[in-house]
Amino acid sequence: MKKTYDVRGIRIGEGRPKIIVPIVGKDIQSILDKAKSFDKSPIDIVEWRADFYEDAYNINKVLETLVRLRKTLCNTPILFTFRTKNEGGEKNISLEEYTRLNKEVAASGNADLIDVEMFSDLDVVIENITNIHSYEVLVVGSNHDFNMTPSKEDILNRLIKMQELGADIPKIAVMPKNTKDVLKLLSATEEMYSHHADRPIVTMSMGATGLVSRLTGETFGSCMTFGAVGQVSAPGQIPVEKLNLILNIITESM
Repeated sequence: MKKTYDVRGIRIGEGRPKIIVPIVGKDIQSILDKAKSFDKSPIDIVEWRADFYEDAYNINKVLETLVRLRKTLCNTPILFTFRTKNEGGEKNISLEEYTRLNKEVAASGNADLIDVEMFSDLDVVIENITNIHSYEVLVVGSNHDFNMTPSKEDILNRLIKMQELGADIPKIAVMPKNTKDVLKLLSATEEMYSHHADRPIVTMSMGATGLVSRLTGETFGSCMTFGAVGQVSAPGQIPVEKLNLILNIITESM
């Protein structure tokens, strides 16, 4: 029996893949304006990519912005993410500051899920997961490869390792060089979901070549997918209205 998570009424790991849309504003006004623009869009979860924020190193400003974002989004779940330069993000950050930032965000009670990059320093990863869980916030354990698609075995091993370390939702995103790479990712997803996972997982193959992986999560076992309202945060994201329509068609056919 796989775990599922109820986050503000959104059931993660059950039924149709949930749609996540990122906010990548540089200042508080653009962040809040973007959140207001989501009002009538078919969105399940909003990801705040804090690494795009001009005051990302100022924890007090981050927490103040998060309070206002929470009020603007009402009951929509928030995934807080500081994506580091090492994994395709906008800014560098020390491991100590990264850990402190995630802990303070978890303690605030205004984020429902927090992204933790799972393949940095092992002690730091464990400390982040322990801190976040102590405030009863979910951990999305992530790993990104913007250069290539690892072997199927490597993808599986990474997802299994994330699960063993305690990530509530293991997530991997890879870059395909051809369609065989996309099939590799989908095959690894299906095997993880069918034979190893005891919780929801998220996988995606980026770029135009990997687009199909963002649409077929219900078939292969990925529980969430990323769409866009305006600016995208990763290659291959498509507008949420189109994404919602396609996911509904797949769900109805299944």
